[in-house]
Amino acid sequence: MNILIIDAQGGGLGKQIISAIKNVYPKLSITAVGTNSTATANMLKAGADHAATGENAVVVGCRKADLIIGPIGIVIADSLFGEVTPKMAAAVGQSQAKRLLIPINQCDNIVLGAVGISVNDIISHILNYLESSAKH
Repeated sequence: MNILIIDAQGGGLGKQIISAIKNVYPKLSITAVGTNSTATANMLKAGADHAATGENAVVVGCRKADLIIGPIGIVIADSLFGEVTPKMAAAVGQSQAKRLLIPINQCDNIVLGAVGISVNDIISHILNYLESSAKH
């Protein structure tokens, strides 16, 4: 399974997700794509197998991914303080990969009903998804 993790700003969310996945599933291949070099560097430090930065990296990564994980803003053009371009959002939305979109309520995008969910809870949901996917 080729997992693509996309994150913006400082890459903190992606870093936590990569660390958790690699702790439980060290052999899974993870590609980290940051919308900026800081996000990419932090996700690479967390154990990503491959890393790249920017719009074209998102577009190419989405073509090769079986699973895309990131904040919900990765499918909304101009979100995450403008770091997600329309081309990035389209690439994620049009990908044949499954998408695990994390309900981060920032940047004027509010996911109703997603109040009070912690990053630890989100990571548990991701790991549960990977476990159930491995059984199929």
